Amino acid sequence: MSRTTCCVIGGGPAGIVLGLLLARCGVEVTVLEKHRDFLRDFRGDTVHPSTMELLDDLGLAERFARLPQRRVDRVRLPTGPDGRMVTLADFTPMRSDYNYIAMVPQWDLLDLLTASASEEPGFTLRMNTEATSFIEEGGRINGVRYRTRDGETGEVRALITVACDGRDSLARALPRLGLRDFSAPMDVQWFRLPRAFEDPEGGIGRIGDGRFSILLDRGDYYQAAAIIPKGADSRNRDRPLEEFNEALVRQFPWFEGRRLVTEWDDVKLLDVRVDRMRRWHTPGLLCIGDAAHAMSPVGGIGINLAVQDAVAAARYLEGPLRRERVTLSDVAAVQRRRMPVTVLTQNLQRLAHRRAILPALEGRIDLGRETPPLPLRVVEQVPWARRIPPYLLAYGALREKPPKAALR
Repeated sequence: MSRTTCCVIGGGPAGIVLGLLLARCGVEVTVLEKHRDFLRDFRGDTVHPSTMELLDDLGLAERFARLPQRRVDRVRLPTGPDGRMVTLADFTPMRSDYNYIAMVPQWDLLDLLTASASEEPGFTLRMNTEATSFIEEGGRINGVRYRTRDGETGEVRALITVACDGRDSLARALPRLGLRDFSAPMDVQWFRLPRAFEDPEGGIGRIGDGRFSILLDRGDYYQAAAIIPKGADSRNRDRPLEEFNEALVRQFPWFEGRRLVTEWDDVKLLDVRVDRMRRWHTPGLLCIGDAAHAMSPVGGIGINLAVQDAVAAARYLEGPLRRERVTLSDVAAVQRRRMPVTVLTQNLQRLAHRRAILPALEGRIDLGRETPPLPLRVVEQVPWARRIPPYLLAYGALREKPPKAALR
């Protein structure tokens, strides 16, 4: 058995950022991560300006700049029979040093954050260590039981436990927290496609023929997403792979003659969920990030929303944790702060599901044959309207500031 002040379940962006911030504030933190490394492809690779500004505040901007990355400063959609590109979001006019989205492998970002956190004496990261159950005594969570990859079991007791372990969080089995589920009409197939120097740059979407695909420029390849109807993945895999590649060429003609997807194993499925906990806390426990709210991939803002949760949690909890007295009102304050942002973001995503994604998958929208719809024309032609999509993608509805003690 071991003891710590704060036990964080999950070594993703939210968990590591929270651990880094608290450790810099002088709080003893232990992070449990069930995997042996961070090498998971296409897992929240978009780093938005809000996160880059946080890294700057923490003195990590130069280290981040050295990571392999590709900058996306425009998101465009080809429209009409002539394929004219309509700009959906342009980050370049933003008054920020970070007027772009950085496409960075998540494992590189997490390696950077853990290296910085490891410089703090109170930070401990335990890989290959899976939290298996909570230690619940007298109606309070007092830590977790764990099992390592080698079969070792044990306990980590803590003043507070923070669940950052994603959509399948251990905390979601606690009935008293409740879960509100909103159906999603889509899943996403992720895969790589070759990119030549002369190919279009940035982010590119294509809607037509009952298909909705997105390409994200990663330099020598595209990170590609095929948005499909919910549950359609298994049916797609029963069909010849050649049909899949032919459909991609119809959507993006510059792929003609290239070797595209060679086997179905290269196509990874994201089961899209949109839900949120009714309560993010119980005595001794706080949930943040996907553990508290599973987001749609619309906008690619899930990682950044989770990081902002972690920043808010660190700001509210570092004082009580240093005093070793955390009350229910302290953890409830985190939910009060972050719940309105979560609700607004999910409502916007659900609106996009209803008004754009579902009609596109049903063939009721075809930007390859039609003139751009009115909302796209407004965004393209009205100066103030052009500023809204990039700002929301960059910062969301609310920007969080880290605790002063964590700044460098």
